[in-house]
Amino acid sequence: EVRVLQNLRGKIYDAKHLVPNKIRDFFCTINLDQEEVFRTQVVEKSLSPYFGEEFYFEIPRTFHWLSFYIYDKSVLQKDLRIGKVSIKKEDLCNYTGKENWFVLQPVDSNSEVQGKVHLELKLNELITDNGSVCQQLVVHIKECHGLPLINGQNCDPYATVSLVGPSRNDQKKTKVKKKTSNPQFNETFYFEVTRSSSYTKKSQFQVEEEDIEKLEVRVDIWNNGNLVQDVFLGEIKVPVKVLRNDSFKAWYLLQPRENGNKSSKTDDLGSLRLNICYTEDCVLPSEYYASLRNLLLKSSDVQPISASAAYILSEVCRDKCDAVLPLVRLLLHHHKLVPFVTAVAELDLKDTQEANTVFRGNSLATRCVDEMMKIVGKHYLKVTLKPVIDEICECPKPCEIDPIKLREGDNVEINMENLRYYVDKVFHEIVQSSISCPTLMCDVFYSLRHLAVRRFPNDPHVQYSAVSSFVFLRFFAVAVVSPHTFHLRPHHPDAQTSRTLTLVSKAIQTLGSWGSLTKSKLSSFKETFMSEFFKKFQEEKFTESVKKFLDDVSSAESKEPSGLSEPVHLKEGEMYKRAQGRTRIGKKNFKKRWFCLTSRELTYHKQQDKEPIFTIPIKNILAVEKLDENSFNKKNMFQVLHGEKPLYIQANNCVEASEWIEALCRVTRCNQKRLSFYHPSAFLNGNWLCCKATIENTVGCARCTADVPADTQIEIDGDRETERIYSLFTINMSKLQKLEEACGSIAVYQGPRKEPDDYSNFTIEDSVATFHTLKQIIDIIEKMNESHEKFRKKRSSSAKYGSEENPIVGKVS
Repeated sequence: EVRVLQNLRGKIYDAKHLVPNKIRDFFCTINLDQEEVFRTQVVEKSLSPYFGEEFYFEIPRTFHWLSFYIYDKSVLQKDLRIGKVSIKKEDLCNYTGKENWFVLQPVDSNSEVQGKVHLELKLNELITDNGSVCQQLVVHIKECHGLPLINGQNCDPYATVSLVGPSRNDQKKTKVKKKTSNPQFNETFYFEVTRSSSYTKKSQFQVEEEDIEKLEVRVDIWNNGNLVQDVFLGEIKVPVKVLRNDSFKAWYLLQPRENGNKSSKTDDLGSLRLNICYTEDCVLPSEYYASLRNLLLKSSDVQPISASAAYILSEVCRDKCDAVLPLVRLLLHHHKLVPFVTAVAELDLKDTQEANTVFRGNSLATRCVDEMMKIVGKHYLKVTLKPVIDEICECPKPCEIDPIKLREGDNVEINMENLRYYVDKVFHEIVQSSISCPTLMCDVFYSLRHLAVRRFPNDPHVQYSAVSSFVFLRFFAVAVVSPHTFHLRPHHPDAQTSRTLTLVSKAIQTLGSWGSLTKSKLSSFKETFMSEFFKKFQEEKFTESVKKFLDDVSSAESKEPSGLSEPVHLKEGEMYKRAQGRTRIGKKNFKKRWFCLTSRELTYHKQQDKEPIFTIPIKNILAVEKLDENSFNKKNMFQVLHGEKPLYIQANNCVEASEWIEALCRVTRCNQKRLSFYHPSAFLNGNWLCCKATIENTVGCARCTADVPADTQIEIDGDRETERIYSLFTINMSKLQKLEEACGSIAVYQGPRKEPDDYSNFTIEDSVATFHTLKQIIDIIEKMNESHEKFRKKRSSSAKYGSEENPIVGKVS
């Protein structure tokens, strides 16, 4: 079993020079093929809107195009698509980790294509009544899969099948299939390829050669518009000449029309600035990763730490962030993070000359702690900051105190009081939150604090600055200024709110440092207006609060987060639920509801702030599974089985459905009465659609999906993280080999280093130990390459014929 896992992360920055050339309200969406999976908030009255929204999600299905659409928001009419950036899946690697301006392309319905069609093509020889031979083309159109939604609904597709040549266009048409994105046509059409009655047998073959070279089969898929114009959904073309010696049964990706947007101008729609990072990991069974995983997990025991596999990974990666993300998750998953962070932090401190610069750089140690706090501190931020961040965003008060940025009519004294109110509230929530700080964060802070004191024993403030540089500067202050990044808010805030959050964040950074700075440094603010603002604060009072908080979160006593005694908020959002126990008929069966999942219960509400109208205790949930589309002709549906009738839910897109299923499975994994079998479809009109059983409470006909990790707060797939690290080592194999040569040279000659450009940026404390680890890494990666190559060959062996866009899809049946 090989799992192919995909994820996408990045940032939508801004757009410029948008058309129409008028001040408008714009928003941007991310689409997998034609399915919208992310939407920014609306930026009002701008020609160069700044969105500033980061995104990260697992991609739960195959796709062929990643697209970003710019919309002009309309109040009364349908939102207008201004332009798009569309990137083929195969080309995403060209943009990974880079910030790029993309020219917007026109949005043409003839180029908005997704889905695939299953065909069987065959040439038959027929003997006519007069004994001559002619050829007949047989086209069996079986089905389509993954057609787009039209106005949010399944389409009514049909296909036209044509035999096209220089002087002929024979066309036939299938029946219309109602309300489905996966129509089953199963229709066969026959076309005469050569005409034999006017030719001798000898000339017959000459004409046959000429005709077949120029003929092609064309299949067009359409959505039946009933009273309006039919909508083109895609086409495929297959030259008849490729069928000379064989018949083919294959999946073909639908393609846009060749002239779909040639007439449109492409240079005047504007541009969009994006950062995109797409990764695809082919995760092999766990035993293939044992050697590499064990080598990485032993890193904290290696002396010196710079000779460890984990440290070497960070050295050879061009961007340390690429290494840190999977490394921290893997070490966290196996409870090895604290000793590793301690070891690399100690190395970091060796190069730190002044106590007031402790842990202020972007070293491996600081990046590891940053990533750890993002992973384990999600709930901590929600219980601490979310209420006050919501207040600032939803009931904003003017807080600008910079005289240069004040608008006409602003009162700086009132603004200063408003800002003081917000800062006091945020600060109070933070310093009162130590009991909620996750144990792992406390363990790391405790270790960093004692390392700093040991390095600078004569500085009384370093025990606090070592911790405040993380918890205030790199955690709370960053979450305040970018609440959407930490899932405290759904979108990047508007410009005025963003400015307020920036001022609050600056104040929190300053107040957080008061417990660790001397008096002489407190007056050195870059902005005069901030100095004036802090004159309103009683320094001693805030300093004592900070010190007490830092003492609490870096104490040696382990404690569990207080949130575990209260329900942990896991996920919420708007979806559609089917009325339980109703018949299939009737549009009112599906109603929009606000769903909320905690560690204790799943509830849904008429609106977000209303009382729940239905509650399922987590302990009562027996299974959570996908629901076949044919149940209600709706996509992205799943079912929650809980003893009564199943609760059928429709998410807004495939990413959201996958996230809800995963969250529900994690929180219910340890339930004692979980089901082993379930019904993939619904019970309608007296029988189960999947197995046709007529008894509603009969045992399911399909085995429930495999168990997932039980930890509801930390979601880590150890094999996937190891696969990512394997990929990074593979990409940087030449650097590993150069580093190995450098270590060998130093160990043997003990003289000046040769070719310093090859390894002068690497840390080589102990050339023998580093050489030993490098040899192990290279040997392991070469063995893993063999396993991956076997999988690649097996995967490509089935790709005989089909769409040129993705040969794997064109699999011969």
